[in-house]
Order: sequence, then C-alpha cells, then structure tokens
Amino acid sequence: MARKKNRVDLDRDNGIAPGLVAKTKKRLVVATGRSHPELAAQVAQHLGTELAPTEHRTFASGEIYTRFEVSIRGCDVFVVQSFGPPVNEWLMELLIMLDALKRASAKRVTVVAPYFPYSRQDKKGRGREPISARLVADLLKTAGADRIMSVDLHAAQIQGFFDGPVDHLFAKPVLLEHFEQKLTGEDRETLTVVSPDMGRVRVADTWSDSLGAPLAIIHKRRDPKVANQVSVHEIVGDVNGRTCLLVDDMIDTGGTIQKAAQALKANGARKVIVAATHAIFSDPATERLQDAAIDEVVITDTVPLAPERHFDRLTVLPIAPLLARAIHEVFEDGSVTSMFGGDA
Repeated sequence: MARKKNRVDLDRDNGIAPGLVAKTKKRLVVATGRSHPELAAQVAQHLGTELAPTEHRTFASGEIYTRFEVSIRGCDVFVVQSFGPPVNEWLMELLIMLDALKRASAKRVTVVAPYFPYSRQDKKGRGREPISARLVADLLKTAGADRIMSVDLHAAQIQGFFDGPVDHLFAKPVLLEHFEQKLTGEDRETLTVVSPDMGRVRVADTWSDSLGAPLAIIHKRRDPKVANQVSVHEIVGDVNGRTCLLVDDMIDTGGTIQKAAQALKANGARKVIVAATHAIFSDPATERLQDAAIDEVVITDTVPLAPERHFDRLTVLPIAPLLARAIHEVFEDGSVTSMFGGDA
C-alpha cells in the first residue's frame, strides 16, 4: 500500500509560501514541582485538565531527580512552582524540571512562579552586594524557560531581568472583591488605605482610587546591616477614628506590619486590617500578626501555608482562578493586560 503523501500548498496567488500542512494542534500541559502541588492542582482543575504525571525524587545525598512520565513533545507547558521554604530546594527542582522539558522537546515552557524567589534582592543597596533576582532570571532562561508568569513582583523592574516575555499579574482584584463583600457600612465610611512604606505608595494609591478612600503613608527606616529590623517614625495622613487598610505585597517575619499597626492604633485608628499577597510567614510572623493592634489579616495562597501558621483572624483567598485565567490567555494568544484594566 502506497504511503499517503503530505499535501504541499503552492497557492502562490494568495501569497502563501510552499510548505507542508501539519495535522498537529496546540496542547496545553500543566506540570508542577513539589513546592505547592495543591495550588497547581486547583489551577489545572480551573483549566479543565489534569497535572502531567511527573516523577520526583530526592536522593539520600540531597540530589533531586525529575522525569516526565508522558510525552510532552511539542506541548505548551506551564510549570507551576511557588517558593515557600526551603526556597533553594524548590528553585533547584524547578531548574531541573526546565532542563528535562527542554530535552524532551517541549515547544514552549512558561514558569508560573506566583511568588518570585529572591525578589527583594532586586538592586544593590551597598557595595559588593549581589542582584540575586537577576541571577534567578538568568538561571531560569538558561535552564529552558521561554516565559515567566508571577504575581505582585516586589519590584516591577524585575520584569526587565528576564530575556523574554514576563506576565506580571496582580492579586488586587482577588483581594478587592473580598473587601467589597466583607467591609461593613461603618468601615466603608471611615476607610483609609495605608502604605506601610514609601516603596508601596504607588500600589496603595491604586487601592485608594478603587475604594474611593483617602491615602496615608507610614515612614519607616531600616538598618541596612540588620535584617528584619524596622522602626516606624511618623504617619503622613489622618488616621484618627478611621478603619485602616494596610496593603503590602508580602509578609515575611511580620515586623513591618506589626509596628505599622501599632503606630496606627497609637494615632487613633479604630480598626486595622492587613491585606497582602504573599504569606511567607517566617518565624515569628504568626505571633506578631496576632498582635492586639491587628484586627484582621487577609492573604492569598500564592505560597503554601502550614496548618500551624493559621490563626483565627486570618483569611486565605484562592489565587488559582486568576492564574488559570492568565494561563488561558497566554495559551490562546489573548491579552493578559485586559485582565487588569490595562495595567499588567
């Protein structure tokens, strides 16, 4: 039996170049490492698919092994890997996964890192310091990443560190929807959006516009030689008798948030609500966030949070629907920017 030949398109009149017509179609594949499998599973579920079967092992020596158990040749692969502790282990696992995907002939690989590792090291504050966020971007590119997707980067300039497309997503719509439903009438009438430092003023300003509330700013100073040490100096804006909504991109040890809340209450604030995207919650964050000055903490699940780090005044919102929608837009060559009113 003669083998059927592929059709050659010679429609020169329509300006179409000669070539073979392929029967293959785009295939979206979601894969994950071991850092936050629950989030990856939720993303896949929202997309109407399942996670790609993957074998992960850590040998006695600490070396990591990864193998994809099915063919991913020609696939558009989205690798979901968040970066709670141990950050360095999950980063190495991601690099190994990228290398495996590249060698398995994946057509395009997008790293979906809800929390970008080393994002606070985005510039040199003193001489002889590294710019580790740039190093991570270089590592991802070298390992085989074609694109990066992340939520609320600590500094927008990190987008320029990666030699390829970067989709910078914002958790604000997720958090904003929660507050629009949960804030009481009195809270709305007395609401003031507060930036915990000068670096978050632009973000807090967008919250102020969205909620129709005034803006206040807390001036703080850090000792560059001592990590996680903050002293609050003064508050710019009126917070007396107001419901204060503190907005930040991440909470690590909670020192900044705790001192900011205490300063707000000392200046007459009636209530302090904290909203943050990334809950790193390094010790002793859980204890600090239960300070009497803090009435409620609202976060998203971009980073896995152990059960023992949950507390009564903590609300965790799902980020998977946002990630799934962004992945769908990228896969279908749609617009991620349109998800955020042109701000992404």
